[in-house]
Amino acid sequence: MPTLRRWTLLWESPFWSGLLALVVYGLIAGVSNPGLHASPYSYFGFLADALLHGQLNLRLRPPSTLDLSLFNGKYYLYWPPLPAVLMLPFVAVWGVGFSDVLFTLIIAVANVSLVALLLRQLCRRRVLRLHRIQRGILVLFFALGTVHVTLAPFGKVWPTEQLVGFLWVVLAYLAALNMEQTAAFFWTGCSFACVFLTRNHMLFNGLWPAYYLLYTHRRVPWRSLLGFALVGLAPVVLAIGLLGLYNWQRFDSLISNGVDYHQMGNHFVGDFVRYGAFSLHYVPRNLFYQYVAYPLPIRPASREGGSLFLLSPVFFAALWGIWRCRHSWSMWVLLGSIVLVAIPILLLLSTGWVQWGPRYTLDFTVPLLMLTALGVRCRSTRLLSYMTIISVGHYLVGGLLFSVLSQGFA
Repeated sequence: MPTLRRWTLLWESPFWSGLLALVVYGLIAGVSNPGLHASPYSYFGFLADALLHGQLNLRLRPPSTLDLSLFNGKYYLYWPPLPAVLMLPFVAVWGVGFSDVLFTLIIAVANVSLVALLLRQLCRRRVLRLHRIQRGILVLFFALGTVHVTLAPFGKVWPTEQLVGFLWVVLAYLAALNMEQTAAFFWTGCSFACVFLTRNHMLFNGLWPAYYLLYTHRRVPWRSLLGFALVGLAPVVLAIGLLGLYNWQRFDSLISNGVDYHQMGNHFVGDFVRYGAFSLHYVPRNLFYQYVAYPLPIRPASREGGSLFLLSPVFFAALWGIWRCRHSWSMWVLLGSIVLVAIPILLLLSTGWVQWGPRYTLDFTVPLLMLTALGVRCRSTRLLSYMTIISVGHYLVGGLLFSVLSQGFA
């Protein structure tokens, strides 16, 4: 037991949790791609190359063009461009052969370290009350018992976008917790501007940091508070304007991101033609595969995803957190953040296929993890440990079987 306790406490440390995640993610990446070569879907690397040559359409054609937008004979990305901007210095040195697998792996490791740091800061600010063992278990759970582990080791445009978006969300929460006055509002706003330029709808994660900043500065004169709020909003407004300009330069429209022109898999064409990219028609299917379906034993339908709560049963504690904190404004704001982020996901054409688990739920995992921590506080640490073991088993063992039997993740 002392050895197990020390092992758990390692995960509570931002440094050691990142290092342990690097080992696990690196092993998975090395087994599936021994040379950590760039994936066929390293589209952000190709966009970085295009930006370095002063153009917005891809200069070079990737090995695959799946999901790229074809407009006037040129290929574009419908995803926002910030991940490509982050890749610029690496692509400038190594070209489009720069490994998106390595890039995504590093981002994922940073996410684990930042989650450990976030839980520490939330406890220091008395937003949460957890002891070190509980925090360590939650970090371990996040790193190895959620969809994060299925996205970390494989590169590709889809996981890269989600993991980078998650990184900015955690940085925004940390800015709100660790800074005060103008700096807090400005850097939180800058982080959410980056969220918007990575994965638009994840901007709704900003509901809780906005509430927290306004609450902690409630005694500031209203003119000063208004000034702080404007400082925080300015980067987000600028980001919205920049993305609109980016769209205009490519598709002659401020609001068209190119999704109408993307070269989707045959799996989606019929529904896209009939219902479009977003529709209420998709809600029942997405609800089923994100919250109800159990993907074991492995079968063709397993590629559509699986229940958030059945695969990661630690998240059941979030339901207890909602109940026990039902009189808290903070809890309702966290829940509101989750709902607002989840709405476009539920309306989306795709469940996230091909995937193991509901990968789109990573988009609201920061507020969900906080709600889970609220529920964990009064629960048995032993029960939390058992639920974490089940979660890790689902994602490491089940994910490995799925990867072998279904030719990997999309």
